Amino acid sequence: MRENDRVTSATRQPETPAATVPPRLIATDLDGTLLRDDKSVSPRTIAALAAAEEAGIEVFFVTGRPARWMDVVSDHVHGHGLAICGNGAAVVDLHGGPGTHRFVKVRELERENALDAVRLLREAAPGTVYAVEQTYGFHQEPDYPKLHMEIPDDLAPAEDLLAPDGPGAAEPVLKILAYHPTFDPDAFLTLARLAIGERANVTRSSPSALLEISGPGVSKASTLALCCAERGISHEEVVAFGDMPNDVEMLTWAGRSYAMGNAHPDVIEAASGQTVANNDDGVAVVIERLLAERE
Repeated sequence: MRENDRVTSATRQPETPAATVPPRLIATDLDGTLLRDDKSVSPRTIAALAAAEEAGIEVFFVTGRPARWMDVVSDHVHGHGLAICGNGAAVVDLHGGPGTHRFVKVRELERENALDAVRLLREAAPGTVYAVEQTYGFHQEPDYPKLHMEIPDDLAPAEDLLAPDGPGAAEPVLKILAYHPTFDPDAFLTLARLAIGERANVTRSSPSALLEISGPGVSKASTLALCCAERGISHEEVVAFGDMPNDVEMLTWAGRSYAMGNAHPDVIEAASGQTVANNDDGVAVVIERLLAERE
């Protein structure tokens, strides 16, 4: 059985008992979901988020992005200002706006596990290159392509970057990025999950063969569940949105969930409903409907 078969085998129908429970929290992915393809947040979406919070519904941004890439939405979180970043590796308080973000929860990838994952994936997929994401630092191997919007702090083999005395040794490792230049993205994900096993959690959110490797059990879903438990919010009271495989567990866990019109097939299978594409304000469309149902 494939990993995705396990987490989506109980795919819900659009009308479930949770559909009658008033939502208390909206959990939305960013890229390909809340954000348009030009990385903007549309005026309609800004208004929908504000209306949800005005109605007493918390909004969580749940993303694979690192915390330092959250400036694009920090002006739109209003009174709550919390984001789950790095596919669940960190929870960040965005109050105060750009440059003032504060970590409130970190679920790190232990360096021993990280080194094991690198070794096992190198053996299974020769030619894989790596980058290392930390709370504040970003490091990569010399052959890792320019995929991100920043210049790395260090260039070195992953084994050196993850060594006990490596660069940023005092900072937690949040996730590893693994890129292969020729693999099909879904095939690379399947191969990596089989090779790495329980040593780390492996997912992907990129259209290319770029994988994201986090600590065992660390995912958007598991960190969202922790945050909800701290607030006394049940999964039935959560409405979630996503578009890529790293959203599957979160969409399966939430009481109500929506795949975007542009979503990966596994996401459509996992979600209890579907909305229009990110460029057509699919998140706002659902939020507006949810608020209208409360009137």
